[in-house]
Amino acid sequence: MLDAKLKTQLEAYLQNLKTPVELVAYLDGQDKSRELESLMNEISALSALVSIVQGEDTAARRPAMGVRSVANGTEMRFAGVPLGHEFTSLVLAVLHSGGHPMKVDKDLIEQVRNLDGEYRFETYISLSCQTCPEVVQALNMMAAINPQISNEMIDGSLFQQEVDERKVMAVPTVFMNGQQFSQGRIGLADILKKIDKNAGARSLKKLAEKDLFDMLIVGGGPAGASAAIYAARKGIRTGVLADKFGGQLLDTVSIENFISVSETEGPKLVANLEAHVGAYDVDIMRGHKASALTVADDGSIEVSVEGGAVLRSRSALLATGARWREMNVPGEQEYRGKGVAYCPHCDGPLFKGKSVAVIGGGNSGIEAAIDLAGITAHVTVLEFDSKLRADEVLQRKARSMKNIDIITSAQTTEVLGDGQRVTGLQYTDRKTGDAQKVSLAGIFVQIGLVPNTEFLKDTVALTPRGEIEINARGETSIPGVFAAGDVTTVPFKQIVVAVGSGATAALGAFDYLIRQVVDEPEASVKTEQGQAA
Repeated sequence: MLDAKLKTQLEAYLQNLKTPVELVAYLDGQDKSRELESLMNEISALSALVSIVQGEDTAARRPAMGVRSVANGTEMRFAGVPLGHEFTSLVLAVLHSGGHPMKVDKDLIEQVRNLDGEYRFETYISLSCQTCPEVVQALNMMAAINPQISNEMIDGSLFQQEVDERKVMAVPTVFMNGQQFSQGRIGLADILKKIDKNAGARSLKKLAEKDLFDMLIVGGGPAGASAAIYAARKGIRTGVLADKFGGQLLDTVSIENFISVSETEGPKLVANLEAHVGAYDVDIMRGHKASALTVADDGSIEVSVEGGAVLRSRSALLATGARWREMNVPGEQEYRGKGVAYCPHCDGPLFKGKSVAVIGGGNSGIEAAIDLAGITAHVTVLEFDSKLRADEVLQRKARSMKNIDIITSAQTTEVLGDGQRVTGLQYTDRKTGDAQKVSLAGIFVQIGLVPNTEFLKDTVALTPRGEIEINARGETSIPGVFAAGDVTTVPFKQIVVAVGSGATAALGAFDYLIRQVVDEPEASVKTEQGQAA
């Protein structure tokens, strides 16, 4: 199952094992069981510290594989064949079970280790979902640290009856002790906030105790990462406040236009960006959102954080990016995660053999329709305009597919459901004014992006669309406040553009800093050559 190159790489990784690891087989007569058995045999053959044992749990899902630490007795499971995006989750599970150190903040590790009670997690995923591994890996790390915690990755497409019974209509969906715990992306810090009721307060207290920054970057996407690197290289005190490091990149499947990288995927690029930022002295504060920005009497910038803490800095750089635009029609929020979805690559496999709709006829919408047409029974594309806006090559591809219908001049007016899941949608024909209904199981919304600037209302100058107005140096309407990336008036929302604009804004902010009067010697700014400015 694994090619020669991958086996060589895996064998090298397994050299990091310090203690024995058992791969626990929960198999039956299915073809997938034979695939899983073959995968287990190939992995165990690469290290003397990895062995295969038969599982004794008669209630276990099958096919499934456990990864058990002989030294600690911890075990995490993979129900299904963990290839695709989840292969990395499997490799990390083996390494962490065998004593290889985790790249996690030591305080978080201690917090997990000290949790009381039993926590049994079940994580429903699809192998094409790029968001799912982040959640699986976070929960697996918890299971590797604390024997009272377990996690099982469940391939929803392989356990379809179970998915239907539990009404799982979006991935990743996590259950804890039999009750739904979360849906969508969630990191280790956020998981702990939900479990450990005092975690949020402790984290906010740490933020409140932070010293004055020279440059505080709000946002951890490509623009924020680029800005952090450029700022840190100047030798100034740099902080990054980010709910989740990576931004929209985490939901990007294929990237083929990032200069010098012929092809990659969003999460891989995020990992590289985060590693690059981490190589410098940058204070990354994850799991927090900014709630307001003000200028103090002494001219410093104050960024309020949801929950009550305030961070202070001599300059601020806003790189909060954008999010998927919503339809804002009745039923959308009620059925979000119950048939209304925004990531076709993540949630598409859950609608195998069913009828779905894609809202939006731009590149994203038509690409989603083409992708979904290979999984679902039928795709209906609804476009508000009188014509599609996607590239002609994509339009030709979509129109050539027999299970895609395209409806233009269609204004979606309501999401229909039975109280538990989506059953259809209603739209108005903008040419005739007639109301129409379409029966379907899922709705994928692909109608563009909205800048994340709600917390900046009545502070920096915004366009009518909510974008931050900047000049060529990244300056906003407030001295000392800069901005970069998709949240700004930069006309092209591209990764490479965001990276460049982050560098520009950081350099602009540094130029602003070195021209300010400094009262305290310890706050002096160093130039790139190490000379005090």
